[in-house]
Amino acid sequence: MKSMYHLAFSCVLLSFCILASCTTTEIADKIIFNAQVFCVEEGEIFAEAIAIKNGKILQVGLEEEIMRKKGSDTEMIDADGNFVMPGLIEGHGHLLMMGEALAQLNLNEAESWEEIVNMVAETTAEAQPGQWIIGNSWHQDKWSEVPADGIDGYPSHHSLSAVSPDHPVLLFHASYHALFANAKAMELAGVDKNTPNPEGGLIRRDAEGEAIGVFEETAMGLIRSAYTKERESWPVEDWIAQKKAWIQRAEQEAFSYGITSFHDLGLPWEDVKLLRAMAAAGELDISVYAMVREPIRELERSINYLPIINEGKTGFTVRTVKAFVDGALGSYGALLLEPYSDQAETYGQLVTPIEELEDMASLCVENGLQFSVHAIGDSANRIALDIYESAFDDAEKLKEARWRIEHAQHLHPDDIPRFGELGILASMQGIHCASDAPFVPTRLGEQRSQEGAYVWRSLINTGARINNGTDVPVESIQPFESLYASVTRKLPQAEKAFYPDQVMTRLEALQSYTINNAYAAFEEKTKGSIKKGKRADIIFLDRNLLICPDEDIPDTQVLKTLVGGRVVFSGG
Repeated sequence: MKSMYHLAFSCVLLSFCILASCTTTEIADKIIFNAQVFCVEEGEIFAEAIAIKNGKILQVGLEEEIMRKKGSDTEMIDADGNFVMPGLIEGHGHLLMMGEALAQLNLNEAESWEEIVNMVAETTAEAQPGQWIIGNSWHQDKWSEVPADGIDGYPSHHSLSAVSPDHPVLLFHASYHALFANAKAMELAGVDKNTPNPEGGLIRRDAEGEAIGVFEETAMGLIRSAYTKERESWPVEDWIAQKKAWIQRAEQEAFSYGITSFHDLGLPWEDVKLLRAMAAAGELDISVYAMVREPIRELERSINYLPIINEGKTGFTVRTVKAFVDGALGSYGALLLEPYSDQAETYGQLVTPIEELEDMASLCVENGLQFSVHAIGDSANRIALDIYESAFDDAEKLKEARWRIEHAQHLHPDDIPRFGELGILASMQGIHCASDAPFVPTRLGEQRSQEGAYVWRSLINTGARINNGTDVPVESIQPFESLYASVTRKLPQAEKAFYPDQVMTRLEALQSYTINNAYAAFEEKTKGSIKKGKRADIIFLDRNLLICPDEDIPDTQVLKTLVGGRVVFSGG
């Protein structure tokens, strides 16, 4: 009798638990099913379905389990068996510049200076009188022939000036660390034979001392200031509207490539305020992790307004100060320990004085902010590592600060282990390696290229964390070519890989574009993988990036992009 009582009580208790479980089960707003779900984090690599509620991942797992979260109003999204993964995070780009570049002449595919001159001539013929002609992404090392009137591999402005006598022309180098200007632009900028090189910059000149049209590093400001003066004549509201249009165009382009979050690497305070206002007004759909870049005196004032953490519906954050140590290798601006192999008297440019960099580092320590510096050459990277290490009295505090070095492209072998030892994040762009491969050995020589150029495998093996991106608009925001470069060390059309022993694995490359970028922004608890409680930033792709042939990676198509569970892009 007693045992029967216990059995009856147990059955009632079990029924009550089942009923309680049913009544308290959370019902999903959306369920993604029939999917190959790649969750990214180790131990949780694969799943079949995802439940979403209030913009966050409610549960991920087997389809049978997830369907228990289905209610009468749950939206069902059939993935048609496609590859589903966390939204990609652009780890180093320039959102406003990207939108602006999309509206300019794209010179990336030009195979000669003559072709560029012809493109400018065609644009000038249709332009308004006196209108500035702006272009981007030319690179002299990618031309099929050296210009006849060339100096150090660069052309002279004369042929360009001849087709645009009344229109100022400004053409950004692919690195955005140099630009080309015609005679009209130099005239408006007040540049002549007597104009000195500014500190941290160089005006390229001919044998008579006349400017040939090439302005490197801080010297670019001479031409850009003249361009800015023209914009200052616009009504303020028109200029703000133009900037917003560029940002929103860039945002849509990013979504079409599966980019759901964007690290914006260096904004003046004016543009920080614009993006913050857009986020607050619900005009910004992409999540932006921005860095402020200002001279030290300006920074000492604006730093009092930081940090800005996760504002707006998709999250706008500013908790990082950005600075430049040097320039770019392609324009001879990267600061090297030994001279360039193809210009024996050239070591590159120190763009920001070391004392100023040290002051910025101290400001960041005092205010609990992340510090991130652009360093490409081996000397620049050593300077950055030394400043970072000396800024903290405790090595663990430096690791917790997650300070970054942007690009870290060319390292002295002695400095490679320091990234892992100090916890410095190597913010590198896979596509740069493949894109720069044709000229890196020319600039550095074979030994330096092999030992220290884009040494992903060496860095990973010593415990460093790499985060990936494209540096858009320096390169296209297309992430799949950057992922391809990360696992092959070459462009899709190239036959030879650039020191292939330094490749990443597929998993490492995908982590570098997701969870590693989230970590670099202190956001690994809210994004970067498909996991319960994280934001539902999810993309559908037409192929499995873990197992498809290498050569198929660059042609990957995004079928759908979700930000916070909301569809922001659907492919054809």
